[in-house]
Formats: sequence, structure tokens, C-alpha cells
Amino acid sequence: MVGFLVSFVGSIPLGYLNIVGFEIYSKFGMNSLFFFLLGIISVEVFVIYFTLIFANSLVNNKKLMKAIEIFAIFFLLILAYSFYSHSNQSAKNHDYLEKYVMYSPFLIGIFLNLLNFLQVPFWTGWNLYLINSNYISVERKLKYFYIVGTLIGTFLGMIALILSLHSISKSIGSFTEYVMPVIIPLFFVVLAVFQMYKVYEKYFSSKKD
Repeated sequence: MVGFLVSFVGSIPLGYLNIVGFEIYSKFGMNSLFFFLLGIISVEVFVIYFTLIFANSLVNNKKLMKAIEIFAIFFLLILAYSFYSHSNQSAKNHDYLEKYVMYSPFLIGIFLNLLNFLQVPFWTGWNLYLINSNYISVERKLKYFYIVGTLIGTFLGMIALILSLHSISKSIGSFTEYVMPVIIPLFFVVLAVFQMYKVYEKYFSSKKD
């Protein structure tokens, strides 16, 4: 239950995986979305397991954490440009998305989640907190119950958000016209700026004191 709650709430905030999932569901339906999410949790299971086992070592590796968080800034900006550059094409047709989905939504989910480096500090921080606060135990088989709970939480949390976004897009016709060219790129730029601020506060602001 602890794993489910952490993962469900953590997967609800908009992220690029949710945005891509929304696009896949809107164009190709629930079956494609199901396999896309299955690809995502296929990667997440290993991320959660290894961050659970090596939480203390990862937290103490400041250089690795810093590199991951700085890389995330550039990754978010690349995503913003990618969605913006495809906006004119998407207004005419949806071939660009079909070109990627032909490789299977499952493989797309795996590939995109492999690039989701921010999940490493996210799960490292949460796992360390939950272990130190005695909310979970990693003894014997207990850690596997926690991992299963997190995977179910991610799956259901993303489906809930994607279906909600789709419902909003249906009720607000003008919403879909601005999703690709304006809303999504702007969203990723805002995330990148927020990530810049976090990196500055965490790694650079203290050096001024």
C-alpha cells in the first residue's frame, strides 16, 4: 500500500511520459496505451529495485546526482523543441506519430523511460525516506511486495491522468488545437526552468555564502 500511494501520487503530475501517453491514447486508443505503459513499468521495476538496494550509496554519490539533474534540464528543452518542431506537421497529418508507433508502443515506453533519468533521484530519495522511517522493509520477500505496489500505482496513476486529459480535450475543443504547438512545448520549458532553479539552489547557491 505504501508503494502504491507513493507511485500513484508521483505519477499524476504532468511529465513527458504522460504527455506522450496522452498523444498515443488520443490517436490509437486504449490498446496502444496499455502496451506503452507496460513498457514504462518494465523499466521502472529495475530502477525501483536497484535504488531500493543501493539507496544509501546513490545518495552519497553527489557527482552522479548532480550530473543526472543537470542532464534533465537539457533533456526537457530537447523535448520542448521536438514537440514544437512537429507542431506544423501534426496540424496537417499525424504521420510523424504513426511512424514511431509502428515500432510498438511497448518499445516506445521502454525507450522513453530509459531516458527518464530523473526517476533515479526521485526513487532514491523516497526509498531512503521510507526505509529510515520504517514505513517499508527490504528484508527477504517484503521488498517485492513494495515494488509490485509501486508498479500498480504508476500504471493506474498514469491512466487516470491520461484519461482526464483526454476528457478535458473533448470538452474543450480549442484545447487540442494548442496542445502540440503551444501547451506541451511551454510546459517542458517551464519544467526545465524549474529544474534549473532546483539545481542552482542545491549545488551552487551555497557556494556564495
